[in-house]
Amino acid sequence: MAQNIYDNQDFFAGYSRLPRQVLGLDGAPEWPAVRALLPAVSGRRVVDLGCGFGWASRWMREHDAASVLGLDLSENMISRAKADTDDSKIEYRIADLETVTLPEAAFDLAYSALTFHYIRDFGRLVRTIHRALAPGGDLVFTIEHPIFMAAVHPHWIADEDGRKTWPVNRYSIEGERRTDWFAKGVIKYHRTIGTTLNTLIRSGFQILAVEEFAPSREQITQMPELEEELERPMMLLVSARR
Repeated sequence: MAQNIYDNQDFFAGYSRLPRQVLGLDGAPEWPAVRALLPAVSGRRVVDLGCGFGWASRWMREHDAASVLGLDLSENMISRAKADTDDSKIEYRIADLETVTLPEAAFDLAYSALTFHYIRDFGRLVRTIHRALAPGGDLVFTIEHPIFMAAVHPHWIADEDGRKTWPVNRYSIEGERRTDWFAKGVIKYHRTIGTTLNTLIRSGFQILAVEEFAPSREQITQMPELEEELERPMMLLVSARR
């Protein structure tokens, strides 16, 4: 079973105050880049893996998705998503993505935002998604970039010139990483870019696009704190097709 950190009271309280949870998709700087990777969703059956508060699930329906199934391990997340949603074509369920089963060829689009790096057995999940997509179906997901999460102690350090620098170590040593973020001992799983993409390919997916998110100058002007994101990629965005 995946770690259910989002039902930790301290973690959930801190997480709920993040701009992307207060403002929704407008508070996620990478959202314009994600939208560029998404296929037209009109008429599509969508599964939202790690749906959180349901922001993306509701956006899919606002853009005429036929139906959306939102899955999340956290009871807190699902409760909030249900409370904020009034749409009979959106269904939310508590589900552990480590063990989830999905009906075969039941969806046309699988979407996930910043969730797969919490999954230990990524290969199993990818195979499950592949079976659940109809032929020609799409998978679009974001994860923490492997450069961002590889280090044992992922935080800014200063180089010899005093310049802010992100450490990259143990990159080729894949597996569990523990960090303190709103709560102690948050478990994530580091995989190299190669492992991530090859897992998709070996499961039968065709890679359509890979983006390493960096904010635009316009975004930095609006939110100056984003400028540090130019120093290292924080997110990896992937689009693939069954």
